Amino acid sequence: MCTVSAVPSGLSPTGDQVPNVETLVITHIFFVLALADLFCNLWPNSLTARCCGGLPRFLTGRFMIATSLQPAGEWAQKEFAFAVLGDLRLNKRLVNVATKLAASPGGTLPQAFPDWAELKAAYRFFDNRSVDYKRVLQPHFERTRLACREPGEYLIIEDSSNLDFSHHPRTQDLGVIGDGQGKGFEVHSALAVRVEAWTLEQRPEGQLVGLFDQQCRRPRPAPKGERRRKRLERRRKSSWWAEIFAGAEAPPQGCRWIYIADRESDFYEPIDRCQRKEIDFIIRGFQDRRLADEAGKLREALAKASVLGQCTVELRARGGEAARTAIVELRGVKVDLDGPWRPGGWQEPLRGVWVIEVQEVDAPEGVKEPLHWVLLTSLPCRTLAEARRIVGRYSARWWIEEYHKALKSGAGVEDSQLETGGRLEPLIAILAVVGVRLLNTKMLARSRPEGAEARESFGPEALAMLEKKFGRPKGPWSNQNVLIATARLGGFLARKHDGMPGWQTIWRGWQRLMWMCEGLETLNTT
Repeated sequence: MCTVSAVPSGLSPTGDQVPNVETLVITHIFFVLALADLFCNLWPNSLTARCCGGLPRFLTGRFMIATSLQPAGEWAQKEFAFAVLGDLRLNKRLVNVATKLAASPGGTLPQAFPDWAELKAAYRFFDNRSVDYKRVLQPHFERTRLACREPGEYLIIEDSSNLDFSHHPRTQDLGVIGDGQGKGFEVHSALAVRVEAWTLEQRPEGQLVGLFDQQCRRPRPAPKGERRRKRLERRRKSSWWAEIFAGAEAPPQGCRWIYIADRESDFYEPIDRCQRKEIDFIIRGFQDRRLADEAGKLREALAKASVLGQCTVELRARGGEAARTAIVELRGVKVDLDGPWRPGGWQEPLRGVWVIEVQEVDAPEGVKEPLHWVLLTSLPCRTLAEARRIVGRYSARWWIEEYHKALKSGAGVEDSQLETGGRLEPLIAILAVVGVRLLNTKMLARSRPEGAEARESFGPEALAMLEKKFGRPKGPWSNQNVLIATARLGGFLARKHDGMPGWQTIWRGWQRLMWMCEGLETLNTT
C-alpha cells in the first residue's frame, strides 16, 4: 500500500486556484497511473502533464485492450475507481465488488462473495441510492470515447437486447419486455471496435475498445388508444438509435467513426444525426422509402442499378440452419431520401445516401430464406472493392451479438437474485464491463491467436493448473490455447472440427479454474 496526498485544497501544481481536492488514499500501486491522468485533465499546463504528455495515450488503442485483460484487481481499479459516487468508501467498495465479479463472473453475489460479511457489505452497496447505473459506467464510457478519438477507423455497433427476469417472481419494479408478458430490462448497447486490418475477403479484423454507450431501461406499455401525433411527441424506443451522437463532438481529423445498426435503426433520425456530426453510417434498410423530389421509391431505383459484381458473406448458424458461406450479388446506387413528417412539419431530405443491395444467388437446397440485405450508407459505392468493404463492415455486426451473449451467458447477468429493479441496475452496470472483458478475451483468441495477453492476464497459478490438467502446449501459452484449455474444463472437446468454444463452456471452465486456484491457495495458506 502507498499513500498519496493531493495538493492542498484550493491550489494546483502551478499555484492556480482550483476546486477543492481531498486527500486520496491509493490502495493499489497501479492506481497511480489513473491519478496521473486525473492531474493531466485538471491541470493540462502543470509539470505533471508536461512530463507525462503521453499519459492520455494509456487510455487509448492497445492500452484499452491490455487493460481489459489485466488481473481482476488492476482491471477494476482502472475501470471503476473514478466513478463519482460522492463517497470514497463507495468507490472502494465498487472496485472490490467489480474485482470479485470479474474473478467469478456469474451474476449471483453469494457465488462471488463466499464470506458473509463481504456479501452483506455488497448488498448494502447495491441498496445505496448514490450508486446508480449511469454513475457506475461513466468512467468506462469516458475512457472508451477518448480512445476512439485517436487516429484510425472505429466501428460503433449498436443493438438492443432484453434481460429476462421473468423466472424471478420475487423481483419487483421490473419493466415489460418481449410480447408484454415478460419482465426485466431492455439494454441498448453501442460497442466500439477499432479496425486493425483487413482479410483477403475484405472483412475487418478488429480489436474491442469498449462500450461507447449503454442504456438500461425498464420499458412500460404504450398508453391504450394513443394517437400517432402523441406517440411521436413522447420519448420512445426509436429515439435511442444513434442518440449517442446528438450531444457528442464530431470525430477529429484522421479519425473515422462508422455507425452500424440493424433494421430497427432504419428511420430518419439516426441518418440525420450522423450526417450532422459528419459520422459515417451503414444501416440495414427495412422500408421501401420515398425518394426526394418525387423521384419514385427506393426499391425501384435499386432495380435499375447496375450489378457491381459478386463476393461471399460468412453466415453464422441460426434458426436451425448451419453456418455457411453465401455467394451474393452486389448492386449500388446513390439517392436522396425524402424527409418524413414530424410534429412541427416536414423534415428536410437526406441527401447523398448510397444504397447497396446484397442478394444471395444459387442458395443451397434447404435454405428457407436466402440472404437479402439492403444497406443504407454514407460511404461511396462506385466499385466492387468499395462495396465489398461496406458489406464486410456490416457483417462485423455480429460482435454486438457476441457481446450480449457474453453479458448473459458469460457474466450471468440474468441469474442475480436481487429483489428490486433499483438494486439490479448497478449490478448490471458492473457486469456490462465484465462482459467487455470476457468478449475481448474471446476476440483476441480469434484475431491474435499467438498473442500473449491472455497468458499475462491469467497468471502463473492458473496456467500451472491448466498445464497439470491437459499437459504443456507445443509452444508457449497463447491467447488461443489458453481460451481452449479453459473451455475444455467446461466440457469443450476441442476436436479439429469443433471450431472455437462457445460462451457456456468458456464460462463453466473459467468457474472450475477459479475454484481450483482458490482451493490451492487455501491449502497453501493452511
